[in-house]
Amino acid sequence: MRTKKIKSLQRIVILLLITAIMAFTLAGVMGVLYIKEAAEVRRLREEQEQAVPVISWGNNGEQLDDTSDTVPETSGGDNSQISALMQAKEAEVEQALKDKMQQLVTSDDGSPLKMLRSFFPENLIYYYKEEYMFTPVLEDVKKHGLLDENFVQTEDGQMQYMENGVVASHKGIDVSKYQGHIDWPSVKEDGVEYAFIRLGIRGYESGKIVLDEYFEENMKGANDAGVMAGVYFFTQAVTVEEAQEEAAFVIENLAEYQVSCPVVFDVELISQTGKGRADNLTKEERTEITIAFCEAIRAAGYTPMIYGNIICFTQLLDMVRLNDYEKWYAFYDDYMYMPYDVSCWQYTEKGKIKGITGSVDLNIAYKPLW
Repeated sequence: MRTKKIKSLQRIVILLLITAIMAFTLAGVMGVLYIKEAAEVRRLREEQEQAVPVISWGNNGEQLDDTSDTVPETSGGDNSQISALMQAKEAEVEQALKDKMQQLVTSDDGSPLKMLRSFFPENLIYYYKEEYMFTPVLEDVKKHGLLDENFVQTEDGQMQYMENGVVASHKGIDVSKYQGHIDWPSVKEDGVEYAFIRLGIRGYESGKIVLDEYFEENMKGANDAGVMAGVYFFTQAVTVEEAQEEAAFVIENLAEYQVSCPVVFDVELISQTGKGRADNLTKEERTEITIAFCEAIRAAGYTPMIYGNIICFTQLLDMVRLNDYEKWYAFYDDYMYMPYDVSCWQYTEKGKIKGITGSVDLNIAYKPLW
């Protein structure tokens, strides 16, 4: 897979393209508003025309009575009033168009990035390292069958996926030491069905494997409250052997707990500056490392899963080789921008759940829970 980068002249071309797309969008909006308001303008004009007396003349040149009793009498003042109304209406339409143009330019829905995505569905498009990236959607990677119109956002901002009027998705969270002490019975009461709990990390500079400070408390709390639990490990492995070492550490620490959900390999970059020890791995190296971890987890009887964002699933990993593993996708918006098959979508980091102080990541799962 080759990622197309927009540089120099190409950058100018894409800016021109964005401008053209915005122009077409604005033209469409203007057309809709015009159609909506034109009827009112026509009505006013028709009133003006009907206000002119219909006069008939006899053969001898004498003026006859009005030919229709329904034509109202009028005066110059009436014509002036209708003209003023028409001008006011046209000014109103013009202002509405200006307001809509401003909205398109300033709102998220009108952003160039979102418009580009709608115009080029054959690519995954995102902004990375000050460039627009166009990555072809791979035919050999499994796709999901989710419909955009089935995603529904509740009044409190939580996402649901509906099928035939019934909620088909499952509500979940993911937590770590940053959530502090959690009241797990209250979490359960708030409708949370499952939780991914951070088990640990490998230091991005030291390379040392560390258990999350709240892992044991959270696993016990979730198990006792009846919240299905999975775990995730933030990797900084730079070799297959280190990935296997991380998997062994995870498996060892799961022995005492009920793990109903997948064991997740978090492959995010620590930064975009190459400061993490694993940030400069090639796609092939990272993919081999990911497979090594997942296969070790599978051999131990757990379900492996890969966590990542759009950069992970386009630039860091060979997705064709990872078809057999479940995916957990991070994308913070009110729509899920990802054609590939994913089991779970992390859609916000600013969720609010009973029993948790502050914000927490919210997820929805589409498949029957594990």
